[in-house]
Amino acid sequence: MNIKIIKLFLRIGIGIGFLSAVADRLGLWPEEISAWGNWENFLSYTQLINPVIPEMLIPVVGVAVTGLEVIFGICLILGLKTELMAKLSGYLLLIFALTITFSTGIKGALDYSVFAASAGAFALSIMKEKYLEIDVLISKKN
Repeated sequence: MNIKIIKLFLRIGIGIGFLSAVADRLGLWPEEISAWGNWENFLSYTQLINPVIPEMLIPVVGVAVTGLEVIFGICLILGLKTELMAKLSGYLLLIFALTITFSTGIKGALDYSVFAASAGAFALSIMKEKYLEIDVLISKKN
């Protein structure tokens, strides 16, 4: 398979994954297929996997992570600052995988493939050849 197609697949897959998770916590997915279903359930899960964070800060963490996922998701799909957004996505996913692992056990992180998604994001971050990315248009203007 062509490396360009693999890179596009990683960008779209990781980006849509982030946006789907955000849609879930905002109640945009049907209840029967939803992981959280609403913001309150998402914040409860955020507290569960981050027991060292004071409860009053959990909404701040939830908003921050959600904001990052929206930014990373859109940028990856569009191919905007792809290498940087992919690297940051890899770190965010790795932090998520480790918080799940240390708070509830490794099974959840493995079942949700968070380590694999993190590895995919890091792999994407080192793919330098551009393909269907806004970065190409920006570099042509400069």
